[in-house]
Amino acid sequence: MTKADLLAKMQDAGAWLPGKTVKIDFGGDDGVILIDGANSLVSDADNAADTTIKVSWDDFQSLANGTLDGMTAFMTGKLKVEGDMGNAMQLQGIFSKLRG
Repeated sequence: MTKADLLAKMQDAGAWLPGKTVKIDFGGDDGVILIDGANSLVSDADNAADTTIKVSWDDFQSLANGTLDGMTAFMTGKLKVEGDMGNAMQLQGIFSKLRG
């Protein structure tokens, strides 16, 4: 899945946390995804967010399809969280929307 495909799928699924902004930073050339629950929008804008998740594109794909557990990724350093940890914990709901 490309990043453009993922953006469209997340937007169609309403994959955001109401009233919260979460940025997923894939690093380097892979860019970011901004999940803006305040505006019900998913984009590739590199704006400030309540929570920033730093994860590689490959590890994010594994998280999204359920082959990598979020807690395992965090504990092994594959996923780093800056900002509101509560928002990061709620991302499992977003991943279930993507799989659903």
